[in-house]
Parts: sequence; structure tokens; C-alpha cells
Amino acid sequence: MDAEKAIITIGREYGSGGHEIGSLLAQKLGVPFYDKELLTRAAKASGICEEMFENHDEKAVPSYLFSFFSGADAIAASGEAEMPLNHRIFLAQFETIAKVALEGPCVMVGRCANYVLKDQPNLVSIFMYAGVNARVERIMQVENLTYEQAKDRVRKVDKQRQGYYNFFADGNWGHRSNYHMMVNTTGVAHDAIVDSVIAYVRGRA
Repeated sequence: MDAEKAIITIGREYGSGGHEIGSLLAQKLGVPFYDKELLTRAAKASGICEEMFENHDEKAVPSYLFSFFSGADAIAASGEAEMPLNHRIFLAQFETIAKVALEGPCVMVGRCANYVLKDQPNLVSIFMYAGVNARVERIMQVENLTYEQAKDRVRKVDKQRQGYYNFFADGNWGHRSNYHMMVNTTGVAHDAIVDSVIAYVRGRA
């Protein structure tokens, strides 16, 4: 596969460097990069305040809602006026991701993009993970937190992302069966990871 023509989605554990690696990958391929930008576009398209998208971004669904909804299929079948706000926000992101993919090759981070685009023939989905200690140390530096604060932050964000993905994508977040490539970023330079991803994409039929 021509790497410059691929749509690459990146799922990631918190602190594994997924955003930075995705940005570098997009730069090297010369294609657009989307992370928080997806929220901005979805907000404009839906008319929902962007702050609301940020407040609900990849957050777990309250447990009481599981008795009423069961993932994206249920959302699509429901009347929009009857949806909880987080479902309306997900649907707006779902539509935005699909529209972005139609515009051409790109790199997208998070927000169930691999699930939304699972039928795209030029999709390459990647999940990035790392050892807990490595992720905690990185978050300590990036967010200027103590070890215990960073450890709690890593645990909390991972749990939120897992809950969000498992509910809306109706699958197992981080499970190898949901991705084309799993990448352990622990102790590996970002440039080397990007080169490995590009080599993998080019090696696909």
C-alpha cells in the first residue's frame, strides 16, 4: 500500500506518545493530522459548543445509560432529540471522522476512528502502548505532576478511554484483534516508530 494514500488511525494508552508520534508521522507522509481538530470540526458542523465536545471527549459513559443504549447502532436508531448529550456529541464526531476520511489520506488520533472507518479499504489502524512506569514518568514531565498524581492520571484517563471505546465502538479497547498493528513505544525513539509504521503500511497489499 502507498503510505501516502493511507488513512491511518491511532488508538493509544495515555502517556504512550500517540499524539506526538501521530503528528510526526503525518509530517513525514505529508498528510493532514487530526486530534483535537476533530472536535473543532464536529462542533462547527453540529452547532454544539466546542467546550461541550472537550468536556465529553473520550469520556466513559455513565453506567446507568447502559440499560438504555448499547453502542453506535442504538444511537443511530434513536431520535436525535431523545439522545443524551454525550451520544449526540459522539454521533457528530462519527460523521466528522467519516467526512474527513473522504477528503483523502490523513492521520487521526483516538475517538474510535478505527471503528468508524473499519470498512475503508485503505485504512491502517494502530494501537500504541507502553509500560506503566514509562507512561507515568512521561506524564510527570509533560504535566508537571508528582509520581502519585501522574500514576492516578494515567489510570483515570486509560479507564475513561477504555469505557468510551468499549461502549461506542462495541469492542475491546486496546485488544489486538481491533487493530492492524500494535506498537510498544517504551524506550523507542519517535522517529524509529514512525519509520516502522511507514514500513508496515508499505508492506501491506
